[in-house]
Amino acid sequence: MASHDSNPFFADWTTPFEAPPFDAIRPEHFEPAFAASLASHREAMDAIASDTGPADFATVIEPLERAGRDLGRVAMTFFNLTGADTNDALQAIERDMAPKLAKHWSAIMLDGRLFARVAAIFARRDELDLTPEQRRVLERTHLGFVRAGAQLPQEKKDRLAAISERLATLGTAFSQNVLADEKSYTLVLEGPDDLAGLPDMLLAAAARTAAERGLEGRHVITLSRSSIEPFLTFSERRDLRERAFKAWIARGEGGGATDNRTVIAEMVALRAERARLLGYDTFAHFKLDDAMAKTPDAVSELLEGVWEPARARAGQERDALAALARAEGAPADIAPWDWRHYAEKVRRARHRLDEAEIKPYFQLERMIEAAFEVATRLFGITFHPRADVPVYHPDVRAWEVRRADGSHLGLFLGDYFARPSKRSGAWMSAYRGQRRLDGEVRPIIVNVMNFSKGDPALLSFDDARTLFHEFGHALHGLLSDVTYPSIAGTSVARDFVELPSQLYEHWLEVPEVLERFAVHHKTGEPMPRDLLDRLLAARNFNQGFATVEYLSSAIVDLDLHLLPSADNLDPLAFERETLARIDMPDEIVMRHRTPHFTHVFSGDGYAAGYYSYLWSEVLDADAFKAFEEAGDPFDPGTARRLHDHIYSAGNRQDPAEAYMAFRGRMPTVQALLEKRGLAGEAV
Repeated sequence: MASHDSNPFFADWTTPFEAPPFDAIRPEHFEPAFAASLASHREAMDAIASDTGPADFATVIEPLERAGRDLGRVAMTFFNLTGADTNDALQAIERDMAPKLAKHWSAIMLDGRLFARVAAIFARRDELDLTPEQRRVLERTHLGFVRAGAQLPQEKKDRLAAISERLATLGTAFSQNVLADEKSYTLVLEGPDDLAGLPDMLLAAAARTAAERGLEGRHVITLSRSSIEPFLTFSERRDLRERAFKAWIARGEGGGATDNRTVIAEMVALRAERARLLGYDTFAHFKLDDAMAKTPDAVSELLEGVWEPARARAGQERDALAALARAEGAPADIAPWDWRHYAEKVRRARHRLDEAEIKPYFQLERMIEAAFEVATRLFGITFHPRADVPVYHPDVRAWEVRRADGSHLGLFLGDYFARPSKRSGAWMSAYRGQRRLDGEVRPIIVNVMNFSKGDPALLSFDDARTLFHEFGHALHGLLSDVTYPSIAGTSVARDFVELPSQLYEHWLEVPEVLERFAVHHKTGEPMPRDLLDRLLAARNFNQGFATVEYLSSAIVDLDLHLLPSADNLDPLAFERETLARIDMPDEIVMRHRTPHFTHVFSGDGYAAGYYSYLWSEVLDADAFKAFEEAGDPFDPGTARRLHDHIYSAGNRQDPAEAYMAFRGRMPTVQALLEKRGLAGEAV
């Protein structure tokens, strides 16, 4: 057990911008830090709840907003590390802490004394002289207690608390199981025959991966998306593609200690029970009641409205792939492990595009610069490398972000490369959120990716889009400008939070951005105009596949959480039945199959909410049209409205009202169909 004297969590952080002193933090520091910060938070909550003075915003709501800062510092540091650079010691602590933290928060949110004081203020909200932001905080605080079960009888409260603890344990197990399966798998390519079709860039990355795993002189493909997707695209070895693909889609269902099927069944059942205790028909009804969509019917209408055009387009795409396969003497029946391979060949023939020709123009460093430059032109902010800021891994880099007047806005960390200690995917998170309560506190935001290393690191166009997407989330955190921490940054409705990120992707496709930053890594020459035109013309190529792959996951997620109960649930059988109902093409597999669907089962974040990407895309497709209508992708007036009502506003107002304030109206699904190229004939 670390002593208080040597534990960084029991001292002020004197690092630049009070960033976490990663060089001094050890796994053994977390347990005592959690214990102390949980105790102090409980004391603060008890003091608010037991106060016999008048209940008002200053004596109840603001103390709630202030409480738990030490706990937040410990928890944000810990959970960011368990996602991005974990180890056995951290995972053991995570398993231990997950139910303890759930129990702690349940005790607070189900405390009748505390809720009584909040409810007393809420009942008088129209009589109080509150600012619009204070009223929003009060309303969200009251709703949070109600949705946690604070109004229920004690017996139901006790059951809700037990459910929360168990779900926290199960969610941790789920994510650790998936990571274990991803870490344990390697496809070792033994000789020249195994390497057939692989471009030099993929060979170099596979050789580096092999060396990192003690297999010098060989090549290794892993289950990281940045490794396996290029392999499935280029490998001429159909048998190896099949082997790798089947391992990829079987994460979490291999039997043994890392099998997630029983974990899923119990989680779905507990979520359904939780919803019933709170008075909702299903967990989906409960979850969506506090989202823009409001109801499962609204979500279903959106998903079904896009499904049929997407499925029809995928059928056209499949026929084109089968025709090419037949012409090459391969089986005309396209299997899931064939799709990416033949799609690349069709794209190459139809648009005269070769991924090996494109990648040299998408250097990671230049794409980071491009994302920064777009933010500078839109919002006037600048990025300055800071080598003096401690980081948690040698691959991580830090930038200070400054306003146009040179003042400090925030700290941005970039963690771009895949490694076994990092979970798959890409995400944005915060080590510290923004607030102005009791003085200005600026955020520390991190983007985490899983790109392959290289010298230089080269990205696919999709990789570059992912970088822009996550940086859009980062800007949502960095530009936050509110007083109260509970509504800062990305603390918005789940089906609104993807708007800033998906909208930011549009600027990657702005020709003047590509002309400046898509330069050849050897010659420094910009991408030839002809290649740029062909690349942009092909932006909707294979969009039927991509949309079906995504939508099927969203539909299975929604259907699972529309179950009123889930006794004896067989997740894989349920998945098969749902896919049969929607007539899922045999040649396409869900983007996230249920046993490794971490969005939905590593926590409640996207449970009954994976549709959110599509809901937000309806918004982002329409939002970028505001710039097109202005005739300038960097139009200052439009950018100012975007900053004020979307990126800096946090959860100051209802998301529909925020969008209306920016755009003047709500969008329709037509903008989304046009963006994805699903509104007309195939191209």
